[in-house]
Amino acid sequence: MILNLHLTIAVVGGALVGLGIFLVIREALPATPALAPALRRLHQPATGRRQSVKGGRDLEWLGGLARWVRPPVRDLALLGRTPEQYTLSLLLSALIGLATPALGAVLLTAGGIDLPVTVPVLASLGIAGAMALIAHRDVLAKAERARREFSRAVCTYLDLVALQLSAAHGPVQALEQAAAVCDGWVFERIREALRMAQLQMHSPWEELRTLAEEIGVPELGDVGSIMQMSGAEGAQVHETLRQRADSLRDQIRTDNLARAEAVTSRLDIPGALLVFVLIGFVLYPFITRI
Repeated sequence: MILNLHLTIAVVGGALVGLGIFLVIREALPATPALAPALRRLHQPATGRRQSVKGGRDLEWLGGLARWVRPPVRDLALLGRTPEQYTLSLLLSALIGLATPALGAVLLTAGGIDLPVTVPVLASLGIAGAMALIAHRDVLAKAERARREFSRAVCTYLDLVALQLSAAHGPVQALEQAAAVCDGWVFERIREALRMAQLQMHSPWEELRTLAEEIGVPELGDVGSIMQMSGAEGAQVHETLRQRADSLRDQIRTDNLARAEAVTSRLDIPGALLVFVLIGFVLYPFITRI
């Protein structure tokens, strides 16, 4: 009976490890570029949610599970990932956490150490949940850092658009030329939105507002709202753009100071513990002599 149980654990652990290795290798191999996703991105509705497909990987078989796990759509759109890719990362993390205790139990059994069945089972479930939670928190942390970087880049974009307007360029030309000045993934996303507006015959400020709503960066939507006044009413908005850039810089500076103070306050606890440890070392010789 014990031998059959150990054999079952070994088979299940080996199958889970093999499945995890297969999925990792499948994702690591280069995929054949797919034309259909590119055409869908070009001809999607203006209000529809963009789907970013990296490498043309078809993960539609995870669509039902992706809806069930309720992925953070805005964070994924900001990072350029699809809900299916997010779901796959959770599955891989959970499978690794599920297989690690089973593999450890098999190694211990081979070494002559017998464990109750409940120990590897409970450990597998707990570690699988913890690994999936870590993968989820990693996505949220990366999205938060990317959103802060996007906001800082929007400050620069506001100044650049104001300079283009001061040089007597039109609102559409000012948006396009300002986005073409700088490199980086933020300006690449802005240029992509402006290209989409041009291909779909939309106004660029509407496309910028749509992108801002999708990725959760309202500062970019402010650019579209201000430029809409220039395009629809012919208003001189370069001073408004500069004022919005200055206020956004003040907001970013305030947020950075708040985060720095939060980190400093968290450091007070280990500092206080270190003081108590040092006091204990100083008082220990006197206490031992009593």
